[in-house]
Amino acid sequence: MVPRSKRQSSGISRALKLLPAISVAIFAAGGEAQAFSLFGIHLWGEEEVDISTIQDPVHYTVTFSVTGGDSELESFLRNRSALVSDERQPVDGDLGVLVKARDDLQILVGSLFEKAYYGGLVNITVNGQSIEDIVGLPNFGREDPVPVNVSIEAGPMFTFARVNLEGAPASFNPAKLDLVAGKPAYSTTILAAAREITTELKDQGHPFATITRREVIADHANSTVDVDIRADDGPVADLGQIAVKGSEAVEPDFIRRYSRLKPGEQYSPEQLTAAANRLRSLNTFDSVTITTASALDDDGQLPTTITVRDGKFRYYGFGATVSSIDGLGLEGYWGHRNLFGQAEGLRLEAGVSRIGASDDYGVNSLDLAGGITFTKPGLFHPSGMFTASLLTATENPDAYNAKSVAGSVSYTYEQNEYNTISAGLTLDYSHIKDAFGTEDYLTFSAPIGFDRDTRNDPLNPTEGIYLITTAEPSYDFLGGNFFTSFDAVGSTYFSAGEDDRFTLAARVGAGTIVGGGDLKDIPANDRFYAGGGGSVRGYAYKSISPRLANGDETGGRSYVEATLEARIGVTENIQVVPFIDAADVSADQFPDFSDIRAGAGIGVRYLTGFGPIRLDVAVPLDRYPGGDHYGIYAGIGQSF
Repeated sequence: MVPRSKRQSSGISRALKLLPAISVAIFAAGGEAQAFSLFGIHLWGEEEVDISTIQDPVHYTVTFSVTGGDSELESFLRNRSALVSDERQPVDGDLGVLVKARDDLQILVGSLFEKAYYGGLVNITVNGQSIEDIVGLPNFGREDPVPVNVSIEAGPMFTFARVNLEGAPASFNPAKLDLVAGKPAYSTTILAAAREITTELKDQGHPFATITRREVIADHANSTVDVDIRADDGPVADLGQIAVKGSEAVEPDFIRRYSRLKPGEQYSPEQLTAAANRLRSLNTFDSVTITTASALDDDGQLPTTITVRDGKFRYYGFGATVSSIDGLGLEGYWGHRNLFGQAEGLRLEAGVSRIGASDDYGVNSLDLAGGITFTKPGLFHPSGMFTASLLTATENPDAYNAKSVAGSVSYTYEQNEYNTISAGLTLDYSHIKDAFGTEDYLTFSAPIGFDRDTRNDPLNPTEGIYLITTAEPSYDFLGGNFFTSFDAVGSTYFSAGEDDRFTLAARVGAGTIVGGGDLKDIPANDRFYAGGGGSVRGYAYKSISPRLANGDETGGRSYVEATLEARIGVTENIQVVPFIDAADVSADQFPDFSDIRAGAGIGVRYLTGFGPIRLDVAVPLDRYPGGDHYGIYAGIGQSF
């Protein structure tokens, strides 16, 4: 959310989100919801099985019962049962029924252990016979579905009794591993404790740390479990020579340098993971793996190998956005990810937006944008990124009409995993018509910024913060005018419930422009505005603004904006999202909160592997005269 119109991004930034086709399924009253797939991706409902691939389809029915245990145990076991979940799908032959039942037996016994029921009994019969008594090839007949009965006696829940950590883990505190006498002895807790021990030892620089014994003894008379875990930490080791394999087009020295792994540094799995993720972020390779040798070299160091596979360096594509107020936006682009052998990027793009906008007055009201961008990763320092771009745009929001050409260079430095510092230079020529008249501007600016990103998922965050701060001193050569803008936007996320089914997301932004004489002396596309799908929903793009007596928007010197969303998971893949947005844009250097505009609404998210599909409907709570009564927005990813 940046309510201000940045010249450097103009119309292109609004066209970067891919909008997939949206289909509406209508179900007959009282009928069952059918499966639905889009472009081969299963979205909801039960996937249909192509029985033509099954030589001898056999159907079965399941009776499932659990005695004992707590109130949630039956539901947990039923969800784990493949017999239950696949009941409507035929298996191949009578033997297929038996194989599925025997597999389910192992699954259910392990599931009981997960919940600390070590004395539980699972009995499965097929066609009235226990699966343990069926010998040879079965013959169940074909007149009716084969009856399958699953009967489970949970027995008592077991608790931890004695916990013994030997060898390297002897110094570990069992309580920090949740291995506490009297607490439920979940098998998952025991496995997690063993993994945490080896992880901690490896983080301490022991690459060969391993569990040598993990023994669990159940005392059925007392319903308790004794646990013995022993681990060997092995030697502390430093990284040895860093070998690079697999790439035919990217220089190995660049890969090695950009990974930031150095011989002589202490072995750290976290550093290896960070290096692999860093190389993947270049989008130059189809795969990146970093492995270490199984033994130390003659110098007592650990040889390390980076193995990559080159991806397709040339790419192209298109994107789209849609809003009932701001219309349709389309973008096309072409790029190269390895121009000179060191993952240099070149991207050409062009876009058009406001197609069919509610205030559309024809071709002259469209927003047009195009540009070329060059990126050079690892320049001067492995953590650095150099970017140069030339962008041109025509913008036609309600507040102004602008034609601009901007050239810029910038340098970004990754301070650490979370923090990024940036600085740049921009020269922009703009021809602008707004509420104050028509003016030309030739503006030189030197933006600097600091970002902090601790989100666990950029497309669907459930925890962490995201902070963007910028300061941009600017000088207009044609007007002899100097001004500086300050802008900060922060988002935070809190989750609760099973699998983070409930997420509360909040965002606050504020900005001010210092200097610059009168408001009209500041280029219109550098003033602050609010409204639109990425700001206050329910209002048109950049429509929230100070206004003259005739109603014309002027843009402002300052703004404050806030958004609150509750992302409520109603199923594993579907969220319902009530939200409220609000903003105040002022002509003064500091917001006076005299004209707060708010929008509220509800949205739906469908969670996919490539990010949430978003659909929002919002209404303005304090509509401008002649303004829209509602807005509909669709895209990929959460709103922020």
